[in-house]
Amino acid sequence: MFRFLEYLLIASYIAVLLVISHWIGQLAYSWMPLQATAEAKKVDDLFSFLVSIGAFILLGLVGMMLYSVLFFRASKEDYTEGHPSRGDVRLEILWTATPTLLVLWIAFQSLNIYQQLNILGLGQIVHLHLPLESQPANAAIASDVPKPASETIDVFAKQWEWSFRYPNNLTSNELHLKVNRSTRMNLHAQDVIHGFYVPEFRLKQDLIPKRNIEIVLTPTRTGKYKLKDSQFSGTYFALMEADVYVESVEAYNQWLTQTASEPTTVKNQAIAEHIEAAKTLFKSGWYTVAPDQPAVANERKVSNDT
Repeated sequence: MFRFLEYLLIASYIAVLLVISHWIGQLAYSWMPLQATAEAKKVDDLFSFLVSIGAFILLGLVGMMLYSVLFFRASKEDYTEGHPSRGDVRLEILWTATPTLLVLWIAFQSLNIYQQLNILGLGQIVHLHLPLESQPANAAIASDVPKPASETIDVFAKQWEWSFRYPNNLTSNELHLKVNRSTRMNLHAQDVIHGFYVPEFRLKQDLIPKRNIEIVLTPTRTGKYKLKDSQFSGTYFALMEADVYVESVEAYNQWLTQTASEPTTVKNQAIAEHIEAAKTLFKSGWYTVAPDQPAVANERKVSNDT
């Protein structure tokens, strides 16, 4: 009878852990920025799944330790050693099989979510052409079904700025994307490794010099976002930001036609940081790449940069 009650208590404890860990996993969705692409939801689902597993393991181990401390404490006069568990075949199998099955389960879930990204009509998310190989978003949800990739935008990163070339040869320092339309972007690094990352988009991709890298994104939420350099690419990498606008097809086309005739000078914060004298007595002597002079954006031109 006592053994049955013990098993019942363990089963009840596991059930409570499952409920609590599931709740924590659902709460994890609120830890992430707003979902602004079709890809973001799948990534967040995987994150929530991993948080649930981690919470279950953590709470289970902490609960076992607390239970042992409360009910199996040795008296002050007891200096004997505990019963050794070496040679217990069942225990060896348990702590070998459980982590193995858990890792295989996580791998299956990861592969399943990656396949679901393809089901969304995105094809291959990242494709390498090799010689051999947050600012919060004020956005409104859009409900249209994502459509196939409609165009390709070239993305150029260099120390210390982003630039974007559109199909009509318009070069701008702003990235504009159509909502609910998959857009293919060719990523080019002109000097060192940079990282293309918009927190609300979730998918991050490194830009590697002399390699053309493609990613496909399907924005589903209109608004203004921030593109950041996720790699430490040098002194002013934290200043490498660009505005990203997700808008309707009509607004996108209007911007594309109107801004081509309105060239403007891009404000580059790295220039101001470079010119301003350092406000510290410590001189590192490190080599620093001098920022280029302010570029001209919203300019229609033909470029052969790759």
